[in-house]
Amino acid sequence: MLFADLPSVLCLWLYYVMGKRVLVGMSGGVDSSVTAYLLKEQGYEVEGLSFVLWEARLKSDFTTCCSLQAINDAGSTAEVLGIKHSKVDVRNEFVEKIIEPFVDRYTRGLTPNPCVLCNRFIKFPYLLKWAKERDFDYIATGHYARIASDYRLYASSCCDDPGSSVAEHHSVLLKGIDPSKDQSYFLYVLSQEQIDRLLLPLGQYKKEDVREIARGLTLKAAERPESQEICFIEDKNYFKFIDKLSPLAGKEGPIIDTEDNVIGTHKGLYTYTVGQRKGIGIAAERPLYVIGIDHVRNALYVGDKEHGFKKEFTVDKVNWLLPSVKKEIRADVKIRSTMSGRPATVIVGKEGVIVRYDEPQWAPAPGQSAVFYINDLVAGGGEIS
Repeated sequence: MLFADLPSVLCLWLYYVMGKRVLVGMSGGVDSSVTAYLLKEQGYEVEGLSFVLWEARLKSDFTTCCSLQAINDAGSTAEVLGIKHSKVDVRNEFVEKIIEPFVDRYTRGLTPNPCVLCNRFIKFPYLLKWAKERDFDYIATGHYARIASDYRLYASSCCDDPGSSVAEHHSVLLKGIDPSKDQSYFLYVLSQEQIDRLLLPLGQYKKEDVREIARGLTLKAAERPESQEICFIEDKNYFKFIDKLSPLAGKEGPIIDTEDNVIGTHKGLYTYTVGQRKGIGIAAERPLYVIGIDHVRNALYVGDKEHGFKKEFTVDKVNWLLPSVKKEIRADVKIRSTMSGRPATVIVGKEGVIVRYDEPQWAPAPGQSAVFYINDLVAGGGEIS
């Protein structure tokens, strides 16, 4: 018998992975580079794929995941690892599905998350598309999150029929083991097919451990800094970027206090976000915060900090990662990627959901994502409306 001298568990693992092909989305950074290495070490046949997203509009030394330099780095890493690497041009799709909606939403006073949009409309759909066309079994990325294969172990508290046959091969998305690096917040938009074919090896690692692996391999990406800003805005200036693409975005309008008094003039709704304190331009006895944005009236609402706390809000464009969610579930809800989830009741309706926190939370911003967690399980999420 093949592998007869090996432990039975190892034999099963070798049988499972040998001959399986994985297409890894490679940005040129340390995370996707180490992802490709780990999967190759596990016995998968690995190939890297990079997306050309926005480079034609950027300076050559701009080294985020959008840049030509980053794609060249990915190719160099693939060569070191001994795997094939290719790139595909999706610049037109990126403009249509990410840049234009980003600008439009900001000009309407919303706070969009372009990383979520990119995962939903570009990275994962096109990664899976090319994987299917090239007969790959799986796709993989360098996100710090985990995939579990048995949904029934996690879903008893939130689903109507966790033992149904629908659930037998239903994989689920979980947080990464490192709370400081967990990126599951950005992945709630994935489809079930994407999750079922997705490998996320870094979910079991901490960032420094990943860097140590890269250093051991002498990869150029080992010391590459974290990307903290939106990848297609090279000088961190959102407003200048939006001004170039939407000259009418800076239309002035009234600043209104909690008693409906006009107390000033704003310089364009896109330059503000709910919860903002600095830069409002109003002299007052107490600090003022942005507490509301009304695109229809082109009005900015401000008030004391206490007015920025909300206990309840609605969420639309909801994507559930479970097949049969109860009408009402208890969950920890995150409304920013950097915050910890806070306990809430999530009430499921026909048009979306209502989130009702146990305690008021600071500045839920329309357009941002609200993601629902049950322990480590990502149950779903949507946009604050």
